[in-house]
Amino acid sequence: MDRRRFLRTSAATLAATSLSHPIFAQAGEPAVAVSIDAKHPIHTIPLNFIGLSYERQQLSKPEVFTAANKNLIAEFKALSPHGVLRLGGNTGEFSWWQAKPGTKPPERPHTETVAGEPNANLSYVISPERVRNLAVFLKATGWTCIYGLNLGTARPEDNADEAAFVIKTLGDRLEYLQVGNEVDIFGRHLRDSKTWGVEAYLKDWLTHANAIRAKAPSAKFGIPDVASDVTWLPKIAALWPAVENKPQLVSLSHHYYFTGPPSNPKATIERLLTTDPAAISKAKLAREAGEALKLPYRMTEGNTCYRGGKPGFSDVFAASLWAADYLLTLASYGYSGVNLHGGGGKEVADSLGGTLPGEELMPDRTVPHPRPFYTPINEEPNGRYTAEPVNFGMRFAGMLAGATLLPVKAETGNVNVSIYAAKLPDGKLAVAVINKDAKQSITVDVTSKGITDIRTLTAPSLEAHEAKLGSEMHTMMIRETPGPIPVSVPAASAKLVTFV
Repeated sequence: MDRRRFLRTSAATLAATSLSHPIFAQAGEPAVAVSIDAKHPIHTIPLNFIGLSYERQQLSKPEVFTAANKNLIAEFKALSPHGVLRLGGNTGEFSWWQAKPGTKPPERPHTETVAGEPNANLSYVISPERVRNLAVFLKATGWTCIYGLNLGTARPEDNADEAAFVIKTLGDRLEYLQVGNEVDIFGRHLRDSKTWGVEAYLKDWLTHANAIRAKAPSAKFGIPDVASDVTWLPKIAALWPAVENKPQLVSLSHHYYFTGPPSNPKATIERLLTTDPAAISKAKLAREAGEALKLPYRMTEGNTCYRGGKPGFSDVFAASLWAADYLLTLASYGYSGVNLHGGGGKEVADSLGGTLPGEELMPDRTVPHPRPFYTPINEEPNGRYTAEPVNFGMRFAGMLAGATLLPVKAETGNVNVSIYAAKLPDGKLAVAVINKDAKQSITVDVTSKGITDIRTLTAPSLEAHEAKLGSEMHTMMIRETPGPIPVSVPAASAKLVTFV
C-alpha cells in the first residue's frame, strides 16, 4: 500500500472515531522528522518510577493511610499500579516514637524557630497502630514506601526502635529508610551552622544508622535527601569508601523545586514550560554520584514551586505539561524514580511554620483553600480525594514505566516541544511529544508501518484548573512497508503514540 493510499485509509478510519484533535499534519504546522536510535538504549524506566511525597506528619492522622480510605487508595492506583510513597518533609524532624500508650515524649534538643520552617514547638506522635495502618494501605494500593526517620531531634535509640518495628511491619513494602530530610539546610535551625557540612552530617547519620542496624540488621538506607545542594551526592560518594563496617546503602536521593517561593515574580507559566538548566545540572551530579557508588538515585521530593505552590501556576494545566516533561527528563538521565510532594494542607502548612504562603496571592482570599496548591491528589472538604492537573502529567509519564528510552534526534526549530522515544516491554515503539508551546502546533514524522494507539494530554488552556488524559484511537492502522507517518500535536498538549 503506497503512502497516499495509506493516508486516505487512515483518515477514513480516524473520521469514524470522532477525534477531538486531528492526528495528521495540518496546513502551516512546522514539521519535524524524528530520528530514533534503537541500537543504543539509554535507560529502562523502573515500574515503580512514579511516586508521591507526603509530610511524615500525615501519619499522625490515622484516617488517611488506612485500608478504610477507599477513595485515596483508588487515586493512588489510578496514578500508578506500582508507585512509591515517600514519607518525610520538614515535619519529619519533629516527631517522636511512642512504642507503648502512655509513654512520655523524650526531651528534645533546643531548636530555633525560623521563618518558613516548622515551629520549633511542633511535636507529634508516631505509634505502632499508624505504621500497621500504613502497611495495610500500601498492600491495598500495590505501592511501596520510603520511610523517613527523624534525624533532627530524635535520639538514635528511638529511631532504632521505630525502624525495627517499621521493617518488621512493612516487610517487602518497605523500599528503604531515609534518616533526615533536607540535611543540607540543617544549619538554619537544627545544627550549628558554623560546623555543619557533609562530613558532620555523615558522622551524625552513621550514629543513627548503626544504632538501627544493631536492632534491625537487615535495615536498608538511602542518603542524603538534600534540599537543593546536589553537590553533596558526589561528595558523599567520595567519602563513602573510607566508611568502615558500612550500613547497607541502596539509594541516593535529593529534592528539586522548579522555583519559589510563591511570591517570586519569576514563577510564571512561561518560565515553567522552559527547560531549567538547574534541573539538568542536578541530574548530572546525581548520575555522577550514582555511577561512582553503583547505586540508583531518586528525586524524592519536589514540585513546581516550593512552600506549598502558587495559585494559577502550580494548580493548572501548565503544571501537568511540566510534570510530564520533567519526569521523562529525569528518566533519560537514569533516575530510578520521582516523588512529587503534596498531601494535606495542614501538614504542608505546619511544615512551613503554619501557613500556605500561596494563599496571599489568591484572587479571593476569603475562599477556603484546604490543600497545597501543588498537591497531585487533593482532599476535598467533604473528605473525597480528586486528581489535580499535575497528577495527569505524572500519569502521562508513567505510561512509559517499564519501557526502555532510546536516543532521539529532532530539529524542532522555535517550537517549545520535547520528544522522547522508548521501546515498550512488548517490543513496540512509543513516542511521547510534549508540546509546551502556547501558540504553535507541530507535526512529527516517525517512520513506521503504522499506529496502534494514541494517548492525549489536553485541557482547554494552560491556565485551566483541569486536565484530561484520554485515548484518540482504538483502531489499529497497519500497512505493509514502513514509511514516515505525520502526527499532529496541537499547542499546549501532549501525545503518546504507539507505533508498530
